[in-house]
Amino acid sequence: MEKGLIITIDGPAGAGKSTLAKALAKELGYKYLDTGAMYRAVALLALREGISPEDDQGLKELVDTVLLEVDDEGRIKANGQDLTEDLRDEKIGMMASLISQKKDVREALWALQRQIGAKGGIVAEGRDTGTVVFPQADVKFYLDASPEERARRRFLDLLQRGKAVSFEEVLEDVKRRDHQDTNRSLAPLKVPEGAFYVDSTGLSISEVLGLMLEKVREKLRCR
Repeated sequence: MEKGLIITIDGPAGAGKSTLAKALAKELGYKYLDTGAMYRAVALLALREGISPEDDQGLKELVDTVLLEVDDEGRIKANGQDLTEDLRDEKIGMMASLISQKKDVREALWALQRQIGAKGGIVAEGRDTGTVVFPQADVKFYLDASPEERARRRFLDLLQRGKAVSFEEVLEDVKRRDHQDTNRSLAPLKVPEGAFYVDSTGLSISEVLGLMLEKVREKLRCR
């Protein structure tokens, strides 16, 4: 049986990576891998164990000893416990952003991500999947949208979850994360070489998914 493709989707916060990666994986019958959720899982465990983001040794011991498992739908277990539903808290997101800048954490998770994707048939999304994790991926996408559009999506999501925030606060947070992601020394966010750049501003999910499926099917036809 022919090995499935490795497909990567990178982009800034709020660009729609998770929604589209899940939809694309479902359409193709592929595994879905949310690399950002893996950093959130480590962040959650660090918070529970009282490990500071500045505690390099504590973080190294954590990633060296924890057993992280990811199923085909992207659910994440740590030492047998399903953490998936606990990973979207803002505090965990902030912690994940800090620990993801640590070399030991990144290298441990890169190794696991490559192991998960080794057999192909996977859609991986994150900030560095096409640049560092799978630089030889069969199809790479860089999904973008204006900061205002991404903030609007995030703002509506937070309102639906009952969070009391202003649009201005969310927009400022989006811009802050963009600056942090693109300027970090280790695996900064950038458009991967050979990636298809997709600006989703003003486009529906189905429109963007259609564009992505077209590129994937072109690749499959050329194999």
